[in-house]
Amino acid sequence: MKKHAAAVCGAAVVLAGMITSIPADASTGPAAPPTALAAKPAWKKCGTSDYPTLQCASVKVPLDHSNPYSERITIALSRVPHTAKRFQGPLLVNPGGPGGSGLKLAGFVASALPKAVAAQYDVIGFDPRGVGASKPALDCRPGHFKPVRPDTVPSTRAVERANLARARAFAEACGTKYAKLLPYLDTVSTVRDMDAIRAALGAKKINYFGYSYGTYLGAVYGKLYPQRVRRLVLDSIVDPTGVWYDDNISQDYAFNDRHLAFLAWVAKHDAAYKLGTDPAVVEAKWYAMRAALAENPAQKKVGASELEDTFIPGGYYNGYWPYLADAFASYVNDKKSDALVEAYENFGAVDASGDNGYSVYTAVQCRDAAWPRDWRQWRRDSWAVYDKAPFMAWNNAWYNAPCAFWPTDSLRPVDISNRRLPPALLFQATDDAATPYEGGVTVHHQLRGSSLVVEQGGGNHGITLSGNACLDKYLAAYLTDGRVPRGGGEADAVCKTLPDPEPLTTKAASSSSRGSTLHGLLGSRG
Repeated sequence: MKKHAAAVCGAAVVLAGMITSIPADASTGPAAPPTALAAKPAWKKCGTSDYPTLQCASVKVPLDHSNPYSERITIALSRVPHTAKRFQGPLLVNPGGPGGSGLKLAGFVASALPKAVAAQYDVIGFDPRGVGASKPALDCRPGHFKPVRPDTVPSTRAVERANLARARAFAEACGTKYAKLLPYLDTVSTVRDMDAIRAALGAKKINYFGYSYGTYLGAVYGKLYPQRVRRLVLDSIVDPTGVWYDDNISQDYAFNDRHLAFLAWVAKHDAAYKLGTDPAVVEAKWYAMRAALAENPAQKKVGASELEDTFIPGGYYNGYWPYLADAFASYVNDKKSDALVEAYENFGAVDASGDNGYSVYTAVQCRDAAWPRDWRQWRRDSWAVYDKAPFMAWNNAWYNAPCAFWPTDSLRPVDISNRRLPPALLFQATDDAATPYEGGVTVHHQLRGSSLVVEQGGGNHGITLSGNACLDKYLAAYLTDGRVPRGGGEADAVCKTLPDPEPLTTKAASSSSRGSTLHGLLGSRG
């Protein structure tokens, strides 16, 4: 159940209004035929106990797609091959981020779909440029999240200066180590890589299934290559009108609401946690715990910032709530920190893969769009959010703050509106914190002919193949024969959300459900 909180952060997002232009260096097609660039992958067995039929390969692509004969970089691929007589082509999958590894996601998707459906596709995972097994892979500043960090809330100028120094140091380290790469780490370049993968697979069209940031990636692919899209599934949808600064602010309010939902759940289960039956009382105890850890970090590992890192994943997936509540109750009621430190190590701590994911996250988002370069704007906006939604306001600000000092200039976000795609299938939970509901509605309007399936009351991020049979029914029908629901209102179909979890009854209880597996692959901030 090991999670790494900084691996990815799916939707954060800039610019007050909709920017309707494709980046200046992005045309509607590649600079040269990708078929001339990427050789056919040489697949080798790389199965695991969970995904025994998984195969691995790689393709070479230009670092600079505007110059097809520029230096090559390597994109790592995975595949679960089709087994049915009816073959519907490659199904590329992406877990989000930017910065998420997709290699294992291919195995998960192939195993979680109905067997008859998965058998008709080559399910293809890939590590986007800079990520994981792709080469070169980024790690700008190893140990950037090593505990104990300064408190995220800059209650004094000294604390603010310490956090600013960390953000600036990260940006400078990226610029020093990867000056040659950073201008080519962006969404459009990754989309070009995807089309090179398509060409290397020998496919005229691709099917695509993306979660979180992967929805923006898929929508941009559809904008640049609409004639090469066969089917398009977007789950937990990035609002493309806020790429990327404004979407982060929207997240802050939504995560605060989701944290309050967690605290209300703890109050509901007072018999298990004994923290109070009034959510406001439970909230006060959580912030008292935070204040205590700011003064005296638990085992020199969990201060106020690390506490936030530990509980933020609960805003992505309620399957973590029982574990977080146990740690919370143990610290407050029993004055013990072991469970809290264990929760931090499981949900909040960052290892080398997390360092890599965060490096790519910042590289792509800071390059994708313009960010405020005047720190005074960040300060004003963050304090304004904090006054109403304190849970993640400053944590999220510092997570993205390297973009205020980023060493490359910025591109322009892509207007993903599209009238040329086949019907796309969209999934969105009404209470999703990482990609708030409005983003799903916006993209539904922008992709003509798309259908939106809503999980009413759902708060998890990444909702298909996570145990909701109603949602999965629509996904399976679409991948089988392209059928989409047609409603007529804001949503074309509505599914009820799954019940919230129950408290752990024994320490032997596990989180081995499909939902937990999926969210482990999506990452705790993606």
